[in-house]
Amino acid sequence: MDARTPQVGWGIVPLKEASEMLGRRGCWSWLLAALIALKVVSAPVSADEFYIPPGSLAESRPGDVLRWREASAGPPAARELADAWQLMYRSTDARGEPVAVTATVLVPRRGDQTEMPVIGMGPGTQGPAFRCAASRMIDQGAFYEQAAVNDMLERGYAVAITDYEGYRPDPAVTYMVGRSMGAALTDAVRAAQRLEAVHLSEEAPVIFRGYSQGGGAAMWAGQMQPDYAPDLELAGVAAGGVPANLANVALPLDGEPGFGVMLHALVGQDHAYPELSLASFLNAQGASAVEEMEQRMCVLELLQAFAGESLDSFTESSPLTAERLQRIEENRLGQRTIHVPVFQYHEEQDGLVAFDQARALRDQYCAQGVELTWRAHDTEGENGIIRHINLVYRGNAGVNDFIEARLAGEPPSSDCY
Repeated sequence: MDARTPQVGWGIVPLKEASEMLGRRGCWSWLLAALIALKVVSAPVSADEFYIPPGSLAESRPGDVLRWREASAGPPAARELADAWQLMYRSTDARGEPVAVTATVLVPRRGDQTEMPVIGMGPGTQGPAFRCAASRMIDQGAFYEQAAVNDMLERGYAVAITDYEGYRPDPAVTYMVGRSMGAALTDAVRAAQRLEAVHLSEEAPVIFRGYSQGGGAAMWAGQMQPDYAPDLELAGVAAGGVPANLANVALPLDGEPGFGVMLHALVGQDHAYPELSLASFLNAQGASAVEEMEQRMCVLELLQAFAGESLDSFTESSPLTAERLQRIEENRLGQRTIHVPVFQYHEEQDGLVAFDQARALRDQYCAQGVELTWRAHDTEGENGIIRHINLVYRGNAGVNDFIEARLAGEPPSSDCY
């Protein structure tokens, strides 16, 4: 096979076409990682029994480890830095019910495990198919945020990376449902601290961090922590590209290059709240598209396959019912405060996660008295999608500085005024 034409599950994606869609400058590391991921993980996925939830969770607490196994920390550089485990743990879904979630825990090979800080990392959008789970991507050496992971491992931090709810052989991913994401990230940290294969302390300082979907998860975890996980020694929250208000993020993507993300979010809501019944609104084309998306597509395929599409093409009538809009409102960030220092950053010309709604969240937190450091970036990409992707990497230095300052006990800075 021509090395320039990677094979993916739903067809051939020429590298030239992918690069033209995403742009030629500033995103090559992400693009190549994504293409490698599609190449590596495109084979049919077997029903890995590890990811199948147990029959009952009645006797478990949030964060309890249900099963675990050794895994790879990523590509060779990561494997030299850390040992890794995949684990399944008990968490809580958007309705407050027990749910099993999977994650990867990475622990540096050097240093005293009992004194290591624990970073709970919410990954950015991976895609709806089971093969896209962050734990599978990490194990295959194809996780597009591996650079940030390596930075943390080199600094001596243990890292817990949740897959979020629903990654299993019959996927039912609750994409962009805040209460589910926040609990999954929080309980990944708890599970890391309880994993018997390592000796992380339950009194270790904890940081929540993430970008894009992961930024939303980190903020949700921060908001939920006082009531949901008062046992955690939370020291800070670092979040970039935050989708704070889905009405102002997903709905404007209708007919735009990022429509696949909007469709993914609608399906994710249905998995969290089945009564929304997206299927009852879909036409035959829409039903086929959703099935294909959930069974085969990761994030790059999602963006490419649905670029410029709209709901009108896939539905008989609008699924944006009052009940759905109410669920969107319930999952809006900023309705509760965060009691630890926050570092928030965003691309000014972001084409996937609107800048204005993130700035509004910043203003809301500031009004609540949050000690918040705000950074607006101009990454000079060719289009809004490229700019969003660029900040996956260019924002990492600021996050590292924030984490180091929080763990060193330095007084937090704030840009609120």
